[in-house]
Amino acid sequence: MTHLKDLPLQSLQFYATAPYPCSYLDDRQARSQVATPSHLIHNDTYSELVAKGFRRSGLFTYRPYCDGCRACVPLRIVAEQFQPNRSQRRTQKQHAGLTAQICELTYVPEHYDLYLQYQTGRHAGGGMDQDSVEQYTQFLLQSRVNSRLVEFRDPPLQDGSPGTLRMVSILDVLNDGLSAVYTFFDPLARSGLGTYCVLWQIDQARRLGLPYVYLGYWIQQSPKMDYKALFNPHQLLIDGQWSEA
Repeated sequence: MTHLKDLPLQSLQFYATAPYPCSYLDDRQARSQVATPSHLIHNDTYSELVAKGFRRSGLFTYRPYCDGCRACVPLRIVAEQFQPNRSQRRTQKQHAGLTAQICELTYVPEHYDLYLQYQTGRHAGGGMDQDSVEQYTQFLLQSRVNSRLVEFRDPPLQDGSPGTLRMVSILDVLNDGLSAVYTFFDPLARSGLGTYCVLWQIDQARRLGLPYVYLGYWIQQSPKMDYKALFNPHQLLIDGQWSEA
């Protein structure tokens, strides 16, 4: 792991949290290293932090800092070199009719309703299925960096009204790529929406001339993370160095 003295971010301070239950691996304790103060973490600084393995949750910028565990490995896709596999091509074709609308971070009741449906359908009992509007807003709609909210809908209806909302994705536009913050979708819709969203992000990175799409952390022992390693070529951050897997 990169040491703090290696970070060219002299104005920031870093501290380690107390242990808490790991969200991904049963019977393990996790800790995070947090960058503060949050009001100094703007886009250039945050881009550097993400390249060193940090992520954000709302205004909270962190990276894993667990005692005796290095299971969480940052992963990024090399956008220009990416080649979809057969399953990904099928998913792209299946959802090609969706329309994407890029928006500012704004609270919309329809988005919140879909978020609760997703949490209830995919992560029931995890706690987030009970998130209040305030918790949802703090988690996804607070940012001091260059963030976007993307709506994915079915095609417009014959009367011109918007099609059914199927998916919402929050992403950050960094100096060297896009960082996928969080995506939620209709849990009853056709499968592959999450994969389709990553494919859309890769295409957007290419259009913007950005080399990478950062997918957060990959954990080899967690089945929830398997999909991330299927986007090739990708790079992993190990011992402070990005290298192709």
